Amino acid sequence: MSEAGSFLRDLDDVMSRGTAESRERALWHATDLLIAGRYRDEEIDLFGEVIGRLADEIEVAARAELAERLARFDGAPTNVIRKLAFDDAIEVAGPVLRNSELLDRDTLLANAQVKGQPHLLAISQRKFIDESVTDVLVKRGDRDVVNSVAGNRGARLSNFGFLHMIKRAEGDSILAEQLGLRGDIPRHVFQQLIAKASDDVKRRLARERPDMMTAIQTSVGDVAGALQSRFGPSSRTHFVAKRVVTTQFRQGTLTEDNIAAYATSHRVDEVTIGLSLLTSLPPDVIERALMDQKRDMLLILAKALNFSWRTTMALLFLGAKDHRITVADLRELEGEFGALNVETSRSVLEFYQSRKSGGSADAGPPRQLEMH
Repeated sequence: MSEAGSFLRDLDDVMSRGTAESRERALWHATDLLIAGRYRDEEIDLFGEVIGRLADEIEVAARAELAERLARFDGAPTNVIRKLAFDDAIEVAGPVLRNSELLDRDTLLANAQVKGQPHLLAISQRKFIDESVTDVLVKRGDRDVVNSVAGNRGARLSNFGFLHMIKRAEGDSILAEQLGLRGDIPRHVFQQLIAKASDDVKRRLARERPDMMTAIQTSVGDVAGALQSRFGPSSRTHFVAKRVVTTQFRQGTLTEDNIAAYATSHRVDEVTIGLSLLTSLPPDVIERALMDQKRDMLLILAKALNFSWRTTMALLFLGAKDHRITVADLRELEGEFGALNVETSRSVLEFYQSRKSGGSADAGPPRQLEMH
């Protein structure tokens, strides 16, 4: 690096005694040398020190040009890229926030936590965004930022991110449609989205996402004859269970504790009938929710009833194969359950009820849910 080394050693004099014009010429010469050559890490660090000092001395327009030149250059000094990313002027910060692969997750996270909406919008347009960063974007971002994240297929969304955006999508048909079109949207989140979406959005998503709409139809559709209670609806135990649980319900004594006790004792008939009465859904739909290995429908029903995690666990174990769930799966299910919102889950339940109009007479009309 003879030419570069000689030039960089002479820059101290330029920076200390040169004019604004000479410092800017020195900056572009240093930048040209950096981009044109191949250097060791320590040499790149030296360039970074020099370019960083020169960048402090130039106007916004020149810093913006520097950002454009270095944003897609993988050999750029990381300290310079970070300095540019945190520049208050978005014309400077924008190019590197959108395009530089040298900005790591922690730097992007720190930027998203403290900078304004233009910086957040630039981050939302990156080719890939970690879910920890999108969590901050959807929480702090305005409508433009959130819609940009939803439409960015390279942006990973956590359960929190999806559910937070569901709330933001109420009354925002563009955001609702963007979310519904994402290939990574979980089925239980899609169900919540559809439950709150406008008729126009539902129709568009039905055309664009027939796979997800079919899954919902299957979850809440008629399954008479396709599913039978484990003990059979004509068995004596079924009729005894129906009489006992229905009496509890009519007397107002059917509580979460009853459901938890029935589930813990593996009394499927009592649980099925009890949940059917409490949710105004037919028993066949409840049984499908209990036995579905995807479990998202059961989590939504439990959250809509404002059940505790302890009761929900009992229901999950009741429907699991051999009544067993791995620790890892249980931890993941607890996270999904904790991220669900009671009111949104009740909206999904109302959607289920509307799909099942004309269902079981035992359940009666939809009712307000006050259980805990």
